[in-house]
Order: sequence, then C-alpha cells, then structure tokens
Amino acid sequence: MGNWLVNHWFSAAVLVTWLGINVFLFTYYFLFFDQDERYFYTRAILGSALAWARASAKCLNFNSMLILLPVCRNLLSFLRGTCSCCRRTLRKQLDHNLTFHKLVAYALALFTAVHTIAHLFNLERYNDSQQATDGSLAAILSKMHLKNSNKWLNPIHSNQTTVEYVAFTTIPGLTGVIITLALILMVTSSTEFIRRNYFEVFWYTHHLFIVYFAGLVIHGIAGLVRGQTEDSMEEVHPRRCAEYLVQKHEECRHVCCKNPEFSSIPAESWKWVLAPVILYAFERILRVWRARQKVVVTKVIMHPARVLELQMQKKGFRMEVGQYIFVNCPAISLLEWHPFTLTSAPEEDFFSIHIRAAGDWTERIIDTFQQQKPEMPRIEVDGPFGTASEDVFQYEVAMLVGAGIGVTPFASILKSIWYKFQQADQTLKTKKIYFYWLCRDTGAFAWFNDLLASLEQKMVESGKADFLTYRLFLTGWDTSIANNAALHYDTATDTVTGLRHKTIFGRPMWNAEFSAVATAHPRSVVGVFLCGPGALAKDLQRSCHQHSSLDPRKVKFYFNKENF
Repeated sequence: MGNWLVNHWFSAAVLVTWLGINVFLFTYYFLFFDQDERYFYTRAILGSALAWARASAKCLNFNSMLILLPVCRNLLSFLRGTCSCCRRTLRKQLDHNLTFHKLVAYALALFTAVHTIAHLFNLERYNDSQQATDGSLAAILSKMHLKNSNKWLNPIHSNQTTVEYVAFTTIPGLTGVIITLALILMVTSSTEFIRRNYFEVFWYTHHLFIVYFAGLVIHGIAGLVRGQTEDSMEEVHPRRCAEYLVQKHEECRHVCCKNPEFSSIPAESWKWVLAPVILYAFERILRVWRARQKVVVTKVIMHPARVLELQMQKKGFRMEVGQYIFVNCPAISLLEWHPFTLTSAPEEDFFSIHIRAAGDWTERIIDTFQQQKPEMPRIEVDGPFGTASEDVFQYEVAMLVGAGIGVTPFASILKSIWYKFQQADQTLKTKKIYFYWLCRDTGAFAWFNDLLASLEQKMVESGKADFLTYRLFLTGWDTSIANNAALHYDTATDTVTGLRHKTIFGRPMWNAEFSAVATAHPRSVVGVFLCGPGALAKDLQRSCHQHSSLDPRKVKFYFNKENF
C-alpha cells in the first residue's frame, strides 16, 4: 500500500474529493426534495421519484461543468507552465486529464440513467393522477388547472394525453431524449476498439457534445416539475391545509379553503455550464487562429517500415522536449486533427513529427507525400501542448521506455541532451538516463540509429560515457536474424543496429531492470516515462509500486505515461 501511495496519493485525493462532492450533492438534494414542505403537494403525486430525479439532476449539472475542462489543451499547457516550480505530484495530475474526462463521462451516463428512469415514473404518476376519480389528494391536485390555469401542479391537463406524447412533444421531454441519445453515441463511440479502428466515427460522433450542451441549457426552461410558492406557503401551509383540499365544502370559510399556488423550479443548468462552455469556446477559437498560421514543410523523409518524417517551420513556434501537436491536412480531411509527438529538439531551427501507417488517415497522408507532386500538400498545426515527458529533466535519474513508434518523445529528449552536451550545459539536473526501446522488426531501429550513434560518440568525447545506458529489444524476429547475431556476438558493434550496445532478443525482465536501477541509485527519485500500449503501462506501474518505498532514505519510482 505504501509503495502505491508514492505514485498515486494525489490522484486518489482528487478522486475521493470528486466522489465526495457527487455523494454530497446527491444526498443533500435527495433529502431536500424528499422533505422540504414546498414540495409536499408535488410528493403527493410523485412520491420519492421526485427526489431521485432532482438529486441526479444536480449531479448531472456538476459533472457537465467538469467534462470540458480536461480537454481544454491550452488551459492544461498553461497550468503546466505556471506549475513548473510546483511539486511534480501536482504536475503529474495534469497527465491524467483524459482518464478524468472518461470518468466524468461515465458518471454522466449513470446519473442520466437515474434521472431518466425517475422521470418516467414521474410521468406515469402524473398520468395516473390526472385520470384518477377517487377524490384522493393526488387526483384533486391534478384537476386544479380546471379552476385556475395559474395554479396547476400536474403538467398533464387531459385524460387523453399519453405519457409518450408528453415525453416527445414538450421541451423537457424532447430535449431529454436528444441529450440522452447524444450521450449514448458519444460514450459508445469512445471505446478503445472504435477509436483504434474507426477513428473517424469517434471524431465526428464526439462533436455531438454541442447538441448535448445546447439541450442541457434548454431542458429545464419549461419547468414541468413545480412546487408551492413562498407566498402561498404563508397563507395555506400544506401541513395545516392539505386535508381541506380533500374535504372542502362549497361554503367553506376557513383560511385553508384557498387553493395553494404553484410555480416552476427555475432552470439552473446554464449557471453550472456557462463558464466552462465559454472557456472551451475561447479554446476552440484559439485553436482555429493558431491553425490558420502558415506552416512550411521544409523536408520529407520516408523511413523504413512506412514511417514518414515531416520537418516543418512555423513563425513563432516554440516547443519543449516531449511535447505534441495536432496536425490537419485539408487535402485529406478538413475536420480531422490527429496528435503527434514532436521528435525534434527545442534547440533545432525546425520541428518534426514521425507518422506511422496505422489507419486510413495516416495511410493517406503517407501516400500523399510519397507522390512528390510539384506543390507540397498544405499542413495545419495546432500546438504545441505539454505532456508528462516535459518533466524528464526534473529527475536526477530517468528511465525512458518506448514501444515502436512510441520512441518519438524520447527522440526529442535524446536530441536535446545531445545539444546540451554540445553546448557544455552545466544546468542539466539529470545525471543518468536509462533508455529502453522495444520493436517488433529490425527496420524500425533505423528511425534514429544515427542519433544514438552520435550520442554514444559525444558521451565518450565528453567523458560522460556512463550518462546514457540504452537497451534495444527486438520482440519479433526470424531464425536467420538470431543466427547471424549469435555468429557475430563477439564483434564490437551489433549486427542489427551497428551500435555498441547489443540488441536483446525478447522482452525486458522489468523486475530485474528496476532492481538494477534501484541498486545503482539507492536514494534517488527516478522518473519512469512510457510512450506505449496499456499492457506495458500496467507492467511498469506494477514494477514502480514494487520497488518504491515511503522511506526517504530509499529509492522512489514515479510513473509517467503519454496520453493523447
């Protein structure tokens, strides 16, 4: 448990706070609508379904307020910049933005289900009370619209009106249906399978959030659920006067013989979501403005294993190591934007990305640039945006783990280190870097073999040969490659990469790797950075937990993962 707390105590605190607010809101408003005397007559018709509907509505408003904040990329980058002097624990929390976004979305789905089911019960009870002729309080309250149209409590004013009619023709009913459908489509299209294999479906469906927020703001305007007015409460308090509604005679002279008056519950969803919607609108305007700035593609390189490298320039573009950008190619799609980690270093006079063929859009952009037309396709860029890898130089010891194309953020880091050694930078806090690269095929290693070779040479020339330890793992190979490597094992350089460090066939034994790092740096805080699949993330997180200690005299491993 102690080891787990090293990495997750702040995330756990945020989660507990969020859950606590949801529980408080639901409990407080459930009890309020279940006991408050202004809703005495409303409960006479609806029963406890009123409290279930209103309590879940409050939680829906709260989570709708939060859902946009984690996807305000510019806001997060600004916070990361302003928190540069803060503890790493606070900055790390910003890297869980998409996880929190999904969590809030699931909460919205849950409270939407509760709210919808409660209102279905409410509509059924409204309808039953309207048709009832038994002289009960609910039946009498439902007929009050016949005497004074301003004093109605039951929105169903006719025995011929059906539940379905109210659900699909009134403003609350229709917007409720639209909101629910939009939310269902957004949640289901966000599954890992859809995003990986049908990204366009996810991308376009997710923009139904505009419909969701528009419907949410309109939803409560009609105010079908009503309660007794404050003035009416003073004159005809329900605890004192309810029985007179049932037993009232024509000649009644008692003060309670007056009919109670009712008013709608004010719509307040807009108050919850106004600020985040405005903030997100500014976010999108800023993205459009930045995307319209001219981008010049200065160099196009086609690497093995169908990996396209684009080197670009843009006026005023400034980056840090490990950051990413969103890229759009109007010739392929006007609306689709895809994230790519920057592989260039801040010290270079250009910025670059590596694009691997992994779907329709990436296949098409690679084909487009391979055609070598006289005029280069136009590229639009939004960013850069901060990620976990920005913090790599905040640690004295860093473990960088890349899988396949996931090596890209570390290319930026390693290039930056190369430039820092070139310039004899004395401010570099990092004293040791362990770099692990896992690839399925040998062609992938060619992406930046030259960079690793230059780094090796530079470290030796600087007298810091021990600064960088890298281990390359080939996870997929055939017999001929393995036999060739075995025959030339005693040579100075590796037969697969041409580097001094030998390629390892198979997957890393992470417990052994972490144990070795812990032994070599017994009192250090080690930053573990991953750009790779979820399964590998679980392995590394487990190793971080197992080898970390709350004891300040022992090593601690902090896990960081790239999230887009």
